[in-house]
Amino acid sequence: MKSLIYKQDYIMRMINDFTRFLAKIFFNKDTVVYQLSPGENYTQTDCLHKQLLSMIQQGKINEAENLLFQHLDTGDKKYLELALDFYQKLNSLDDSFLEMNGFPREEIQQGLMAIAKEFGIPTFK
Repeated sequence: MKSLIYKQDYIMRMINDFTRFLAKIFFNKDTVVYQLSPGENYTQTDCLHKQLLSMIQQGKINEAENLLFQHLDTGDKKYLELALDFYQKLNSLDDSFLEMNGFPREEIQQGLMAIAKEFGIPTFK
């Protein structure tokens, strides 16, 4: 049991470290928090962000990740910011919620690596 806890903690730290690294490189920030556009003039990424958050709350994590990849525009850094925020939010959830909704922490790491690959960012395994 302890080895599983250590493994989950290790994966969680790796996800945090990689998102911080990408935030620093692409946004010159220590962390990325997606900010909605001011006022009521929501962009496509704003609408997608709101939809992803709602789906996470409903436990539809796999569906939310699929939606993220379906709408991903690698020519727009706002989508990278959105994706990093999405995976950071998932990584902050507890293991029981993730597992109850069929999304183990390893999938967060795999999804984050897939996003990096989509944006042409080299990754290590």
